[in-house]
Amino acid sequence: MKFNVSNKPLSIFSYSSLTDIVLLLVIFFLLTSQFVILTGVKVKLPGSKTLEQSEPTKLIVTVTAEGAIYAGQDQTGIDQLPAKLNEIKNNTSETSLIIRADKTVQIDLVIKVIDAAKSVGIGRFTIETQKEE
Repeated sequence: MKFNVSNKPLSIFSYSSLTDIVLLLVIFFLLTSQFVILTGVKVKLPGSKTLEQSEPTKLIVTVTAEGAIYAGQDQTGIDQLPAKLNEIKNNTSETSLIIRADKTVQIDLVIKVIDAAKSVGIGRFTIETQKEE
């Protein structure tokens, strides 16, 4: 039994395996791009009948039911909030802020957060809600 052995370069390239890999990568990135980075602070968000998707951003301020304020993952006071927001804004160059306030938080504390953001040049705000059932 004699086998044909050839040392010639392959003249016909099969794109089927390359296409499979590219298709799997596209599916992977489409699925993983849907996840948004959320801070680890748990709050009960107010309900809304019309829920809009917010743009993913790293400028997130969370206000808990106890009145604690978190800029990203770091707890801060209302007095230090403008400096912390300015630091995050300079590191990420983002201009929109997501405010995640517990539904039991007084509105004046949310207004103070908005004022702190305006003082460092952040002009767009989104108050995060959850869909009412």
